[in-house]
Amino acid sequence: MNQLKEKSQILRKPSWLKVRPPYSNECRSIKSTLDGLQLHTVCQEAACPNMAECFACGTATFLIMGNICTHDCLYCNVEHGQPAAIDENEINHLVDAVRKMKLEYVVITSVTRDDLPDGGAQVFADCINRLRKEFPACKVEVLIPDFQGNQAALEKVISASPDVINHNMEVVKPMFAKLRPQGNYDVSLELLKKTGSSSIISKSGFMIGFGESREDIIRLIDDLAEVTCAHLTIGQYQQPTLKHWPVAKYYHPDEFAGFKEIAYQKGFQYVESGPLVRSSYHAAKAV
Repeated sequence: MNQLKEKSQILRKPSWLKVRPPYSNECRSIKSTLDGLQLHTVCQEAACPNMAECFACGTATFLIMGNICTHDCLYCNVEHGQPAAIDENEINHLVDAVRKMKLEYVVITSVTRDDLPDGGAQVFADCINRLRKEFPACKVEVLIPDFQGNQAALEKVISASPDVINHNMEVVKPMFAKLRPQGNYDVSLELLKKTGSSSIISKSGFMIGFGESREDIIRLIDDLAEVTCAHLTIGQYQQPTLKHWPVAKYYHPDEFAGFKEIAYQKGFQYVESGPLVRSSYHAAKAV
């Protein structure tokens, strides 16, 4: 961590990264609903810059299996440590939230749970199946961890037939080991390849601004295109706290537009690329 402090030079945020705080009545209402049901959202845990916009629209990305992650990535604001046992009532809280918020598109993600034999794959499958039963017209997207390359675990999620399976690469290959020391670039690509060969929409996303080169970005787009990833999100990394990896560059919106054009040329079906884009941004619009 001392190394991060030594190399950290805080860049002033450009105007295109300024967003209004989530203090609207809609935001308060959703926060109250989530708190009352003892549910976590990645919107709040990861300090997402789009929280105001998404909450105001009555949408949220639900975080299941608690809010303590077994990984400690240098860009992530989610708390890490030893997770608690799975809450057996969590799935009921999720159903209640979807009903009260009258959602037509639900995104479910989780902290990484390497402490569980299947990485939590069965919990994802149970949530998908329950939502299908309770809300047949509701579309379901899941944002899953790598399950440590466990193909049987991935198959549990695929067999539950969500509309979209998302797994974020997060960073370019040369910086993967440094920023995601408990992850594996090739394992993540293999997971997306397996998903892409199914009938389910395969999706991934990554952030830029860590100090990567343009060539690194294009290579990652190429790698994702090769594994038949259909949907892609590209966003600007923003340093959550002084303890996290510093921002090396703020990319201009025009640069994001350029990457979006390149991705479409590579064959992606849907691309969101912009400074404030995150993995679940406009998720329902893509399906």
